Amino acid sequence: MPPSPQSSPPDTPLPDPRDYVQDGAVLIGCSRQGHDLVPECIELRLANRHGLVTGATGTGKTVTLQVLAEGFSAAGVPVFAADIKGDLSGVGAKGEPKPNLVQRAQEIGLARYGNAAFPVAFWDVLGEQGHPVRATVQEMGPLLLSRLLELTEPQEGVLNIAFRWAEDERKAGDPKMEILDLKDLRGVIDEMGKQATALRSKYGNIAPATVGVIQRSLLVLESQGAEKFFGEPALDINDFLRTGPDGRGVINILSAERLMNTPRLYATFLLWLLSELFEKLPEVGDLEKPKLVFLFDEAHLLFNGARAAVLDQIERVTRLIRSKGVGVFYVTQSPSDIPDRISAQLGNRIQHALRAFTPKEQKAVRAAAQTFRKNPELNTERVIQELQVGEALVSVLHNKGEPSVVQRTLVRPPMSRVGPLSPQERQALIVGDAANRQKYAQTLDRESAHERLKARNSTVGQVKDKILRFGNLFNLNR
Repeated sequence: MPPSPQSSPPDTPLPDPRDYVQDGAVLIGCSRQGHDLVPECIELRLANRHGLVTGATGTGKTVTLQVLAEGFSAAGVPVFAADIKGDLSGVGAKGEPKPNLVQRAQEIGLARYGNAAFPVAFWDVLGEQGHPVRATVQEMGPLLLSRLLELTEPQEGVLNIAFRWAEDERKAGDPKMEILDLKDLRGVIDEMGKQATALRSKYGNIAPATVGVIQRSLLVLESQGAEKFFGEPALDINDFLRTGPDGRGVINILSAERLMNTPRLYATFLLWLLSELFEKLPEVGDLEKPKLVFLFDEAHLLFNGARAAVLDQIERVTRLIRSKGVGVFYVTQSPSDIPDRISAQLGNRIQHALRAFTPKEQKAVRAAAQTFRKNPELNTERVIQELQVGEALVSVLHNKGEPSVVQRTLVRPPMSRVGPLSPQERQALIVGDAANRQKYAQTLDRESAHERLKARNSTVGQVKDKILRFGNLFNLNR
């Protein structure tokens, strides 16, 4: 049995997180095949083929996420992860050699298990437990915004008209008619309602009742704190692609404890973020390692109630974003939470225990077992229900991209803290992240659609607007 950290001789080298990255592979844990302990790893060159982490509540998914985040970070790959319960924040602090963790290290033969902190950056849509994350309404677009507002198709049509009308106004000579925040959108919707008759011939019918429904939906969204998300400075996705001074990838942690009170905002934000990565990152093909790994917890929220157009967008982004060097790992309770056309794109799979007390749950277990490449030594369906905490069935892509035979695996213990940071520890790390703090701390509220429409509707503003529409002729700048 390998020595524990406490019994290591004085000249034993200190544990290095990069020990868990060897020959282009990140260690997940070890399986027992016969009398041998065999490492189970994710190959970095195939991590952009995405993955799925599933299991019932309390079976060890969060610790597995922590292990994945540590491993990718140690390989120099930045990570983005949503922290639903606050526990994942502990990755920013050095862990402790607790008996159960040391025992697990011994069980899988880790002679040099030790503890270390990892480079982290904290983000928060609500701007409370991390750097503010903002996007403009224009960047999110009418499709995702309609989902966020829970609009019907006719109501979504009017929202599309709002975006198109504002765009046409910019093209017509008013570049500041931008929809940056919710007050801009409210102003545009209100103005469209007033001009419905004049706009009908070009854009179609704009019913007053529909305008009222959208305005009420925007008020509800504001009451949920979404006004903190929409605005500037907008997030620069390149700030998620940083590495620390020692070459390890920064683990970007989205504080989502309060955000989960509005699950539709949580899911829509993460879908927007994936879409931004897809649209703005350059094509790079298959790399030796990903540029970013995206860990999407509570992924079922992405698909709940999603219309066909949203599902099409999710499928397209999931299928194509790998060519941008991004690997996406969906995390949820059951594989059945993920639509088949999305699940088919997820090659690396980690399955924690599922419980089956009802016929429906038994069917779900059977379906989960069938997604793995069969191991003649395992009754996969039975093992899924027998797995202990911190144990998982693992099948990853290897060689030329084919899935490995499923193996019953003990997940390695994390090096960082298992459990949340204290508020003081978190705040110290936020303050210490000077580059992001200086860039995002202050809200920017520049002149945009709200101010332009307010000016237009004043007597002086109407005169100025007429003059400024000929700004090029009179050499006037807006």
